[in-house]
Amino acid sequence: MNPATREYIRQNFAAYYSHDRVSVPPSLLQREWGFISFDETSKIPMRRHMAFQSREELASYVRVTVPRHMFFSTAYYEFPSAPTMNDKIWAGADLIFDLDADHIVQGVSYDTMLSRVKDETLKLIDMLSDELGFSKRSMSLVFSGGRGYHIHVRDLEIRGWGSSERRELVDYVCGIGIDPAFMLSGHEGGGGGWPARYRESLSLELQCIRDMGAKDGVKYLSSLKGVGEGSARQFYEEIDSVIASVDDLSSPVLLMKNNALRAIIGGEYEPLKQRILSKAALTDEPVTTDIKRLIRAPGSLHGGSGFRVTALDSVADLESFDPLVDAVVADFGDNEVSVECLFSLTMPMMGQVYTIEKGINRVPIPMAIFLCCRGIGEIGAPDS
Repeated sequence: MNPATREYIRQNFAAYYSHDRVSVPPSLLQREWGFISFDETSKIPMRRHMAFQSREELASYVRVTVPRHMFFSTAYYEFPSAPTMNDKIWAGADLIFDLDADHIVQGVSYDTMLSRVKDETLKLIDMLSDELGFSKRSMSLVFSGGRGYHIHVRDLEIRGWGSSERRELVDYVCGIGIDPAFMLSGHEGGGGGWPARYRESLSLELQCIRDMGAKDGVKYLSSLKGVGEGSARQFYEEIDSVIASVDDLSSPVLLMKNNALRAIIGGEYEPLKQRILSKAALTDEPVTTDIKRLIRAPGSLHGGSGFRVTALDSVADLESFDPLVDAVVADFGDNEVSVECLFSLTMPMMGQVYTIEKGINRVPIPMAIFLCCRGIGEIGAPDS
């Protein structure tokens, strides 16, 4: 990003922050704050260990400094501005889930990426509420302004959980450490959750092998580690009955009956692992287990997109939420400016689809800021 582009973005951020835009989290006095500036020459990448006594004090600081990125602690501290973590005296932390495209999908367009992350967020919300008993009213949902969503859970009962308790929770939603023996042991009256997801995944994989036909199916099974042709042939002959028992949630599946089945449910069999992974909620594990994390502040601007970090009124609003409309800062104005782009792309924003060509483009200011923040374009090119 050249100096002219950086200054253009900073000025637009300054205009945005000239109004009191940033939301304060509950228990403001116990939160640490951190800021990344527009000064790329600074030897301090983030200024942190800061605390504010009021919303007005925070707003004044932001108006004066105009940060490029802005964060507050998920933790509560007795002394949040203390210069070391030990001196802060930890007093609990919100439970945070971070769904980011880096962990979910790559190599797709920005709008497709956001759609895919929304699907994962909806999946996680259902797991938390339907299977783990969290009330949706206790969840605060925030669009990160960049590539995903944050779920804040502020139940007092879980505020004191350490990393180990949070690790158990994130292992569950991510499907980590699944025990095939338990998943296939059978549950009276049927069931849902991971036993149902695991059995559905296994059934689909077995159906795929069956549909190869006898010759190719036996050849494929015998190529698996530890599976001879005899075991492969025997298993293929019985595969329909195995599928039937897998589909019956109340019926146990005989795990050790055949080497082929043991190879498929073993941890090294990639096709089944991928099917299971597709049913997990792909949250960023370190964020949930970190009890001293900094998270983006709702109402602030994301320096990598120019979008607003947007808190939704309720999790029920996620279905209709469109970040390419609802998180775009309309106050930037609809005047067009020239941006020189490194490559061409098609990008929906503000209810329209923009075709961006390599070279000089005239686009509305919010689109120009997005392109520049993403490193796609530079401000200051001559008008076309």
